[in-house]
Parts: sequence; C-alpha cells; structure tokens
Amino acid sequence: MNVTHRLTEIRDFMDERKIEAIVVGNPDHQYYLSGFKAILYSRPIIYLADKFSTSLIVPALEEVHAKEEANVDNIIVYYEHPEMAHKGTSPFEHLKSLLSKYSPGSKIGVDMSSIPAEQVNIIHQSGFEVVDVGQKIVEMRYVKDSEELELIKEAGRLSNLAVSTSLNACREGITEIEMDAIGTRALFEETAKRHPNATLDLFVMSPSGTERTIMPHVFSNTRKFQMGDIIIHSRQVSLNGYRAELERTIVLGELTEDQKRGFEAAKVAQQNAMDFLKPGVTAAEVDEVSRNTLKKAGFVDYANHRVGHGIGISAHEQPYLRFDNDLVLQEGMVFTIEPGIFIPGIGGFRHSDTLILTKNGSKRITEYPRELEDLTY
Repeated sequence: MNVTHRLTEIRDFMDERKIEAIVVGNPDHQYYLSGFKAILYSRPIIYLADKFSTSLIVPALEEVHAKEEANVDNIIVYYEHPEMAHKGTSPFEHLKSLLSKYSPGSKIGVDMSSIPAEQVNIIHQSGFEVVDVGQKIVEMRYVKDSEELELIKEAGRLSNLAVSTSLNACREGITEIEMDAIGTRALFEETAKRHPNATLDLFVMSPSGTERTIMPHVFSNTRKFQMGDIIIHSRQVSLNGYRAELERTIVLGELTEDQKRGFEAAKVAQQNAMDFLKPGVTAAEVDEVSRNTLKKAGFVDYANHRVGHGIGISAHEQPYLRFDNDLVLQEGMVFTIEPGIFIPGIGGFRHSDTLILTKNGSKRITEYPRELEDLTY
C-alpha cells in the first residue's frame, strides 16, 4: 500500500492548522495511513506522524509483523516479559517520549471520536493543545483511489460467489450457520486459488423466520430452516483490507400476500435509490428517494434505518446515506444501498448491494438476482 500521497495530504492539513503532530488510535485509520492492521488491539497500538517522520508504537508480539507490513519510519516496541522490561513496558511512556520533542503549548491532532481518553489525557498533561484530525481522515477516506477500487471490485466478486454458493444450499432442515459455512468454504477456496498470500476478513449472517428477520443485525445461530421461512442472508467480504457487501432476502416455500407486498416494496425502494445514486446528488436525497417509495407503499413506519452507508476499510464508514446528511456525493465514493423494512408478525425484507460512483452514475459490483422468483427455494 502506497501511503505517500495520504501523508502529503494530512501534512498539508497540519500545516494549515499549525498542528505539530498527530496521534491516531483508530485501527482502520492506522491501516489507511500505514498499511498495518493487527488482529487484536487489546494491547495499545499508537500511530504518530509529524512533518518529518512517522512512528508506530506496538507491543513486542507485533514487532515482526509491523516491521514486515507497516509503512512507517520508526517501529517502537514495548514489552510485557521480564527479559526485555528494561527497554520499556508501557506504550504511554513511549508516547510521552515522542511528544517531548515538540514545543509545549503546540497543537497535537488526534482522532477524537475513537482515540482512548487515556491517551488524550496524556497529551493534555504533557502540555499540549488537543485538536481533532479524525474528521479530516474520515473525509480523506470518502473517495477511493484506483488500487482501493480494484480490491473492492474483487471483494464484490467474492461476495457474489459466497452468496450464490450458500443460497444454492438452502433447504428445509439446514441451520443458519450451516448455510453460512457452505458459502464461506467456497470463498476460502477461491481466494486461496486466485490470491496467494492474501488476507480475508468476513461477516455473514442468515437470520430466519418472522421473529428473527425483524432484527436487522443478529448473529446466525443453530435454528433450522422451515417451510414458509423468510431468510435474510447477508455477507461482507474484505480482501486485503477492502470490503464489499451483498445481501438478499430469500424464501423457503411460499410467502403470504402481506409478505409478498413487503418483499416487493423493499426491492423497489432499493432499485429506485440505486437508479438515483450518482455524483452531484446529496446523501439525504438518496435516502429520501427510498423512503418516499416505502411511504407510497405504506411501509415507511417499518423502515427504521438509513438507506445505506459508505464501505471500504470499515464495515460501515462515512458518508452515511441518511435524511440529515447534505453532503454532495462524488465520483469514486463507494456505498451500500440497503433499505429494509421490519414488520412484527410478518418478517423482515432487505436486499443490499455495493455500488461505486462513476463519472455519470454508479456501477453495481454485487450482481445477483433480486426478483422473488429467483430467490424462492
């Protein structure tokens, strides 16, 4: 990952705001700026950049990993075993040492919405003014470069494969987690064949039945599918750090008339929003198109979330496509479009697709059938 142009942009921002250094705690921001991502962050990992150098403070068990992957000038290690304790056991002592070279009273930028308060206190107590740079990094991540877009496109293809394989296995008596696992195995096999040394991060859920499908975010469990079930099968696949999402509402057997109406309303609301999505419109307008569709169909009271969200490094990232966001959308942004309705006693209905904004419109990268007849098993 080439982070040079990203550092140039954040350093220009620092110059404009007279910020001497930035301290970043959000793991996804750290990955964006350094190319380094750990599995767990129970041991603090701290990224610091100033006008001349970049540093990453890591625990000893991440030292080799960071030296292999992190695009930074300095790897600073803290230890939790006695043989190396003399070199430092606290990431915060290393942070204080890095901060000591800056002028007291100067500005230090942090990603205020996610950095631990403990680290903010350390910066304050060291005599610095703390200012936010997190929103700037968020906005830098809005528009994806060509390398990011290629990874997202391939993540979309892998999502298609995994969803298709899982749904082809849908039948009465199989459990939610069993159906998930079938697609996941195909995903692993395809990624190993096509992408040597790649990393995968994935999320999958398949809530089923009228009670579980009205919960938009719920883990798959060992419930067995029954005839007449609605099932919402949702997947995110992240390839080398970049994600795409695909979700389909499927049916085992026959729907009631009320359920058919709900399925159709959610599908049309998604289609109308996808057709409207393009550079130059606002995030709020995309949400409004979808909600107006559901209002006309009589289901808007059951639509309890935004129409979609940005996606890239994070599973959900800004910009969010919601009623109170007047941001004008740009070419190179990537969104999910996922209006859902969740009706007690009837069930939940939601399709989700990932789209890349192009010069004059958008391109859907999660091509999978959306009609009821194609999603009935």
